Amino acid sequence: MKKSKKKLMIAAMVCALSIPMVGVSVAKATNDEGMAAVTYEKEIEAAVLRQGSTGGEVKEVQRRLKLWGYYKGSVDGAFGAGTRSAVIAFQKKNGLKADGVVGKSTYKALGMESSYRILAEQAANSTNGANGFSSSDVYLLARTIYAEGRGEPYTGQVAIGAVVLNRVRSPQFPNTISGVVYQKHAFTAVSDGQINLTPNETAMKAARDAISGWDPTGGAIYYYNPAIATSAWIFDRQTVTVIGKHVFAI
Repeated sequence: MKKSKKKLMIAAMVCALSIPMVGVSVAKATNDEGMAAVTYEKEIEAAVLRQGSTGGEVKEVQRRLKLWGYYKGSVDGAFGAGTRSAVIAFQKKNGLKADGVVGKSTYKALGMESSYRILAEQAANSTNGANGFSSSDVYLLARTIYAEGRGEPYTGQVAIGAVVLNRVRSPQFPNTISGVVYQKHAFTAVSDGQINLTPNETAMKAARDAISGWDPTGGAIYYYNPAIATSAWIFDRQTVTVIGKHVFAI
């Protein structure tokens, strides 16, 4: 009995001592999906974070730093002096520039791969990216595709992106991706909050393909699922094509 108790005490001491020492090898090996199935509470904007920043990404940084023993404060989404000190400690431990700013390298070391990829794309692209759209436009389009069409065939996901872009080009609609997406009552995913879900790589690729000019719809500016659509007027639109569960119309 005494030996068993002694073994348990030693094991507990080893675990307690090992927690603060989690470094880059663990952080890099853990991606967004592997972190205990935690999802971001707010949409990923992939901003460079510093003291004074607020939001869902700050909260996720705090959560990870607290999990690994660097941060002792509240996980409240407010980047204060305590968060900055924790970031600096993490950066020093992982051989990064210890400036207290969460940019590409720190995101990557933290295992926040989505945030890292977005900042990397922003750095690679100019403010006017592919076909005049910024990386933020691409990301918002991917969010729309994922929220509205995940589960649809790939061509159908590209088609959703194409409808958004066709609206941007149409005088009947706002002339920006964000204007089209957030136009009142335009997309169910905005109304029910699914627009804030993090898109997967398939949705990102579909957004890029749509922006590159692939339009499987032949110019459609509307789409709907006839099994669940509730607005009678949409059924009067001229059908162009059907892809997956969606009817595409003009």
